[in-house]
Amino acid sequence: MTRALAMMSGGLDSTLAAKLIKEQGIDVIGICFRSNFFNEKNALRMAEQIQIPLHVVDFSDDHLRIVKNPKHGYGKNMNPCVDCHALMMTYSGKLLEELNADFIITGEVLNQRPMSQNRSALDIVKNESGYSDKILRPLCAKNLPPTEMELNGLVDREKFLEISGRSRKVQMELAEKWGIIDYPSPAGGCKLTEPNYSKRLKELLEYNKEPNSSELYLLRIGRHFRVTPNCKIISTRTLDEANSIKEYLNYEDLIFFAEDYNGSMVVLIGKPTNEDIEMAAKITARYSKGKDNPKVVIKYGNFSRELNNHITVTPATDEEINKYII
Repeated sequence: MTRALAMMSGGLDSTLAAKLIKEQGIDVIGICFRSNFFNEKNALRMAEQIQIPLHVVDFSDDHLRIVKNPKHGYGKNMNPCVDCHALMMTYSGKLLEELNADFIITGEVLNQRPMSQNRSALDIVKNESGYSDKILRPLCAKNLPPTEMELNGLVDREKFLEISGRSRKVQMELAEKWGIIDYPSPAGGCKLTEPNYSKRLKELLEYNKEPNSSELYLLRIGRHFRVTPNCKIISTRTLDEANSIKEYLNYEDLIFFAEDYNGSMVVLIGKPTNEDIEMAAKITARYSKGKDNPKVVIKYGNFSRELNNHITVTPATDEEINKYII
């Protein structure tokens, strides 16, 4: 039986591409990728809706390498989409033999994204993957030359589509037809497409060329302040953030709370000086209920230990916040 590997991002387009192939009586296995910047959560949900199995590939190390130095540059933010798609296709191609599959399908649509899905970008992705003759794009196939799979009769080209451009009308009509109702917004799963996260990542890489997964995840949480090259301050904005950040801290990190007021939990990461500790305390005071008081007592100490240290500070001013915030 003919078998295809469907690269599934967790979005609607890749789900529809997989469904189009499945409708031709072809066995389809979903392939989803996990990195520091996205995971398989949406893909699992979408694969379940069209009833196909999902194979998850963790390519975090290789993906971080191209994020730091993409051959074909970035999109609007820190998203190296062309390089990323080519890397995914390379990994998928290597799985063809392992999973006894005949070809790869993607949900790419010609000209849907001006930089990463124009004709030139699609060709670059296909050719640099190393598996150019095994890649099929069902949603826009009729806008492209026939593939080996179409010419050899493995698939019926006449049942493919010729979607082009940014309109999603055809996709939404197909989704309704097939009862696919629970799908995320386009590009909603990759942190690298988010301006604020990208700004923080770019700043982090200036000071740390080899960040670990915890440091990369922390970029998602709270307000970030760079006080010195060796230190960063993170001020949580909600109780959920305060709880979730603890999973990514170590015993050397310092945490701060206002002694007499509710407010933000603040974390100081790195090798702080006394001046860094004072600034972290000032930021803690600023984001507490005591922010309008001339002096606020702040307690602090190493993560998961007693907060036995105290310092009295003036809450950080607007000028100080604007100077250090990332």
